[in-house]
Amino acid sequence: MDLGPVAEYDPVTVTGEREAAVLAGVVDRPSGPHILFTKRSEDLEDHPGQMSFPGGGREPIDADLCETALREAREEVGLSPLETTVVGRLDDIRTVTDYSIRPFVGRVPDRLYEPTDGEVAEVAVLPVAGLIDLENYETECREHPAHGSVRLHYFHVGGYTVWGATARMLVQLLELATDWERPPGPECQAGTNSPA
Repeated sequence: MDLGPVAEYDPVTVTGEREAAVLAGVVDRPSGPHILFTKRSEDLEDHPGQMSFPGGGREPIDADLCETALREAREEVGLSPLETTVVGRLDDIRTVTDYSIRPFVGRVPDRLYEPTDGEVAEVAVLPVAGLIDLENYETECREHPAHGSVRLHYFHVGGYTVWGATARMLVQLLELATDWERPPGPECQAGTNSPA
C-alpha cells in the first residue's frame, strides 16, 4: 500500500451545516497493510451499528479538523495523537445527516485497539488484501429522496460490512493507495460528494 499518492492528492472541500472529521488509520503488519475501523453502537441516533473510521463532530476546542480527527480517535479507541503520522486527506463528503466530513489518512501502530467510548461497540482492523478482493465487493444503486439514484459500495470482510459514507471514503483511499479500481457498476446520478 503506497500512501505517497494520498500525500500528494489535492482534495475537494465541501461545506455543510455541521463539520466532522475522521481518521483512516493504516496499520502495517507482517501479513500486509490493514485499516482500522470502528463499529458504531446500536444505541446511537445516527448510523447505529455501521462500520466507520474513528471520528466525529468538530468541537470549539479543536484548532482545525485534523485536530478533531485525532481527538476523536483518542476518545474512541485510545489512539494518542503522538502515535499517529498523518499522511494526507481525501475528498470531503456530505452525508444525509448534513455533516461535511473531512477524512484524514495516517499511519498508526500495530497494537491492540479497544473501544474507549460508549459510541463504539467494536474495533476492527481489516486487511487491505480482503478489502481489494472483488469477491468481497458489491455495489448497487439506491434511490435517495433528495439526490436521486446514488451508487452504494459494500465491502464484506471478516464478518463486517463497510458501506455508506465510510465505503465511499474507502473506495477513494484504495484507488489512490493500491492498484484497486472500483469495478464498473450501475449508472447512478451520484457524484463523489453526494450524500450516502
